[in-house]
Amino acid sequence: MAICYLGLGSNLGNRKRNIQLAVKNIKLLRDTCILKKSKIAASFPVGGPSGQGNYLNAALKIETKLTPINLLKKLKKIEIILGRFKSVRFAPRIIDLDILLYADKVINSKKLTIPHPRMFERDFVINPLKEAICR
Repeated sequence: MAICYLGLGSNLGNRKRNIQLAVKNIKLLRDTCILKKSKIAASFPVGGPSGQGNYLNAALKIETKLTPINLLKKLKKIEIILGRFKSVRFAPRIIDLDILLYADKVINSKKLTIPHPRMFERDFVINPLKEAICR
């Protein structure tokens, strides 16, 4: 089992409910267990089209037997189930699920980069992550 940290964000629709539904779906993943959850916190959008609404963000500490790429596939499937669709980069979204850290792995492929490449530049990722690590 690997310890992983996930970032969750939403700025469309019922943002809190979107994050709660994502957590519920992550709980259902085979061979995966949620160990800790940060509080949900509000943040301003960074990048992307102007005029989009504020985000709600959270982080999870999970334990999983899924490989990094299989975990990514499952998270993308949850995004689709919750209504996310492909759009322009950094566009508003119903849900955004990111693998921030996966055990001690460093991955830099076309499909997946771990640690998440921009997490250290974004307080809305780091603050919930710190809470999920330390809580």
